[in-house]
Amino acid sequence: MNGVQVRSAERALAVGTWLIVAGAMLYSILTVTPLMASHTPGGWVWTAPILPLVVDAAVVIVVRLDSVLARLGGHGGRWPIALRWMTGAMTLALNIADSALKKDLVGVAVHAVAPLLLIVTAETGLAYRRAITRAVNALEDKQRAERERREKAAREREEAARRDRQEEREQAAALAREQREHEAQIAREQAEREERQRREEREQAAAQQREEREARERREREREQQQREREQRERQAAEQAERERRERAQAREREQREREERAERERSALLARPPAEEKLPEDEARTLVAAAFAAGLPVRAASDLCGWSVGWVSARYAEHRQPGDARRAELAIAAP
Repeated sequence: MNGVQVRSAERALAVGTWLIVAGAMLYSILTVTPLMASHTPGGWVWTAPILPLVVDAAVVIVVRLDSVLARLGGHGGRWPIALRWMTGAMTLALNIADSALKKDLVGVAVHAVAPLLLIVTAETGLAYRRAITRAVNALEDKQRAERERREKAAREREEAARRDRQEEREQAAALAREQREHEAQIAREQAEREERQRREEREQAAAQQREEREARERREREREQQQREREQRERQAAEQAERERRERAQAREREQREREERAERERSALLARPPAEEKLPEDEARTLVAAAFAAGLPVRAASDLCGWSVGWVSARYAEHRQPGDARRAELAIAAP
């Protein structure tokens, strides 16, 4: 059995013991509480669970401390034994009291299961822990003896190895004296070879540096040539764009002048008409009023030309006086 198995056994024992203790405590509280409630004054019925809880708490203390003492290899004396059996007897008596008072033997047997199981489990767990502690101590003694035996064997091996190393050092010293001259000769030959190799490497490095320098100069010239060509293309493209921009601007100016000349001719033609004998159509009248406004004619003259009232023409003049009036007048003239 190794340490892992011992720890696994202790863990299984602890888990099982505490499961039984927890189940017995819960069962005891549920069983004893009605008995205590029936024997407690009406105003104090709420204290019924206290007694079974106190007794079971004493059981928990006993089980816990017994497990610690057993693990340490100690013994608590007569008082822990008295407390363990007293709490077990109290738990048994409280659990079977109600059935015993009713002379229900089956109930006595059924309610005695949990307390008896708790008492026997506490004693058995204590015995198991003491046995495990003895087994662990024996295992540790065995492991200590084995460790001492291995340490003694290791010391003997180290002593033998030390003697062997001493002999080997003496033999190595003798061989070293014989090999020093040979090693010195080899070292001189190696140094000469390394010197030749370094000289060749320096020559190769110098040649490589020259090639790299020439390649860099060649790449630099190519980059400069490409840069000049790119700048020339960009300059040509910029000049072409500037020419196109000027041509577009000139075309727009020509179109603007042509529109203005056409608008001026149309305005002159409109203003050269004789006064209207009757109202002109509204669209034609608006065009004529816009031309008159752009030419600076008085409202009366514009009214005579279109045949509309002075008030209506004044209103159209007011519209043309708003921001952008000159542009609207030209558009109105050029619209037909």
